[in-house]
Amino acid sequence: MRVLLAFDKFKHALSAGAACHAAAAAIREAFPNAHIDEAPLADGGEGFCEILTHAAQGKLHQHKVSGPRLKPVEAHYGEVDLAHVPKAARDLADLPDHGQLAIVELAQASGLQLLEPAERDPWHATTFGTGELIGLAANRHARAILLGLGGAATNDLGLGALEALGLEFRDLQGAPLHKISPAKFADVARLAGEPWPHIPDLRIACDVRNTLLGPNGATAMYAPQKGLLAEDHAKMEKTLGAMAKKLCAHFDQPKTIMMEPGTGASGGTGFGLKVACAAKLVLGFDLISAWLRLDERVRAADLIITGEGRFDQGSLSGKAAGALTELALKHHKKLIVIAGQVDESSAATLRSRAPAGKVALYALSQAGEEHESSHRATAHRLAAKIKEVF
Repeated sequence: MRVLLAFDKFKHALSAGAACHAAAAAIREAFPNAHIDEAPLADGGEGFCEILTHAAQGKLHQHKVSGPRLKPVEAHYGEVDLAHVPKAARDLADLPDHGQLAIVELAQASGLQLLEPAERDPWHATTFGTGELIGLAANRHARAILLGLGGAATNDLGLGALEALGLEFRDLQGAPLHKISPAKFADVARLAGEPWPHIPDLRIACDVRNTLLGPNGATAMYAPQKGLLAEDHAKMEKTLGAMAKKLCAHFDQPKTIMMEPGTGASGGTGFGLKVACAAKLVLGFDLISAWLRLDERVRAADLIITGEGRFDQGSLSGKAAGALTELALKHHKKLIVIAGQVDESSAATLRSRAPAGKVALYALSQAGEEHESSHRATAHRLAAKIKEVF
C-alpha cells in the first residue's frame, strides 16, 4: 500500500512536518510494509520557508531580527540552487533557471504566533523584521527572492519592511519617523527615498485573494484576530486608505492597485511590496504543488491522508489541505481528512464531490472543547486516530 501523507500545520499545536511524522509512525505500527511518502504542506504561512528549502536541498540561515513588536527574535530564511527547483515551479513564479533563490517567510519575523495574546495589536505591529530578512538575502546576491505571506501579526501595508530596506517617512516639520506602524501613519506628511536598488526580483506567494480595503479587505477580514478592537475598525480602514494613497503617489503607481486580488495579504504587505518593489504575486498552493511535484505523488499513491487544525469553508476555498483534496478527487484516490476540528457543512460539501466511500473525515476534538488542552494533545490524538482508522 502506498500512502501519501500531506498535512498542513495544526496552528499553534503541530507543524506540518511533525503531523506527517506522527501519522507515519502510527501507520508503520499497523502496516510495517506500507510505502509512506511524506509531503508537508504550506501555502505561504508558517512552514513555507523550511518546506521549500528542504525540498530543494537548500540551506537555512538563522539570524536575529526585529519581531512584530520590535523585540529581537530568531528567524531564518532559505537559500536554494534554482537548478534544484522543478521547472514547473520556476515557470509559475517567473524565476530564473540558474543561480541562487532566497526564500523568506513573513511569519518567521512578523508572525502572530510570536506574540502573546496581550501583545497583539496591529496599531503597533510592524513588518520591519521581514524587511531585515529580505535585506540579508539581498546582500548574499540572490538572483530572486520568494516571499511567503501568511500568519501575520501586522496590518502595516508592508511599510515596516520597506523602511528596513531604505524607505523614509517624514513629519510636517521634515523630521524623520522611525519604526513605522499604523499608530504613526497619521504623523506621516510625506515619504522619501526608495528601497535599496540592489534588491533582486521579488515574488510573493500567498493564497489570500482579498483586496486591500473594503468588506473583504485586510482590516475587515483579518485585523480582529490580530487584536484590533471592533470600535477601531473604521479608523484603521481610513488610516490604511490614506497611507496607501501616499505610497502610490510616491512611487507614481495607480491607486487601483488597492483593488487587485492579493493586495490585502498579510495586512497589506502584498500591496506595499507590489507598489514599491514591483513584486509579482503567485498563488501559494499552486507553487507548493509544482515545487513538491504533488500531482505526480498523488497519482502514485493508493491512499491520500491530509488535514490541518480546522477543516472548514476556508479549506475548500484554496487553502493547502483543501486544495490537496481536490487533487486527490481529480485522480480518483481514496482520501482521508483528519483535522483538529471539522466543520460539518464543509465535510458534507466535500463528500458530495466524491464517489461513495472515497472520502472519510475525522475530527480530533469536538466544537467547544477547551482550546489549550486540545492543542497539547494534538500529536497523541493524531497518532491514535490513525491507528483507529487503520
